[in-house]
Amino acid sequence: MSKYSRIDLGKIRTYSVKNRKSKAEVKSFGKPLDPGADVSDFLRHLPGYLKAEDLRSLVDLIIKARRKDKPIILMMGAHPIKCGLSPVLIDLMKHGFVTLLSTNGAGAIHDLEIALWGKTSEEVEKGIEKGTFGMARETAEIFNEISSFAYEHDMGLGEAVGKRILQHEAKFSRHSLMATAYRLNIPACVHVAFGTDIVHQHPSFDPASTGEASHVDFRVLAHQVSRLSDGGVVLHFGSTVVLPEVFLKALSVARNVKGKVQNFTTANFDMIQHYRPNLNVVCRPTQRSGRGFSFTGHHEIMIPLLAWALKAASKKKPKRR
Repeated sequence: MSKYSRIDLGKIRTYSVKNRKSKAEVKSFGKPLDPGADVSDFLRHLPGYLKAEDLRSLVDLIIKARRKDKPIILMMGAHPIKCGLSPVLIDLMKHGFVTLLSTNGAGAIHDLEIALWGKTSEEVEKGIEKGTFGMARETAEIFNEISSFAYEHDMGLGEAVGKRILQHEAKFSRHSLMATAYRLNIPACVHVAFGTDIVHQHPSFDPASTGEASHVDFRVLAHQVSRLSDGGVVLHFGSTVVLPEVFLKALSVARNVKGKVQNFTTANFDMIQHYRPNLNVVCRPTQRSGRGFSFTGHHEIMIPLLAWALKAASKKKPKRR
């Protein structure tokens, strides 16, 4: 026999499972879908747990923000553009689900190339070996001219990109987020980090003009952030560092100048959850009030799904209180 003492399990106190609060119940299970089901059926038949429930809640909060005329700020890196999602995002803009578009320098550059030539995104691996990566002449010359144009006209960089695309009568302007934003009077903000974009390595680059125009956009963003209280929404897609940092500073400025900015919703969508988006978009801004969400998935699936759900939900009449 062992020389060590053991606990007496015969003294365990038990209770009835019937009296226990359980986190999973059959009434909240997911249900199979029929072949002819629509997105409303899809959302309704999802399980009532975790991210499925979060997605339903986010859709509801965005719908409420639109009905209350609160800001719905869309922040995104360049990847959604390169994934072919511009038509989906443009449709959301036209239906009032985006009241401000915020992107980085790469997002604006890819948008400009799409508008002018209907194509974008080069083979980095091949170009970097030969020293030709990012050396497209026309892209740099036009984009850097737009930066100077923005500076000369006391205009934000995003607004200038949209305006010049329309003035150039770009062949594919209908696919441009910047041009659509300008046409719909939706602020488009471009937040540049020097040295990160291909146009910065060209002799036509004017850092002073670019910096001034991008700083105007920061102030435009901060103004819209100041209006988020009591129902606004911030959606973030795929910027690992720049936009989460920009948003946090814009929120600090807004609270410093305007006072309390609280009780709003944030959501981060990305293929991999990163430190800064979750801390600076999801957690810190909503730590005292409001709600933050995080969703993991590929943009080319998640953005169309969210857009589809929003358009379906917007057709429903709000419940009377």
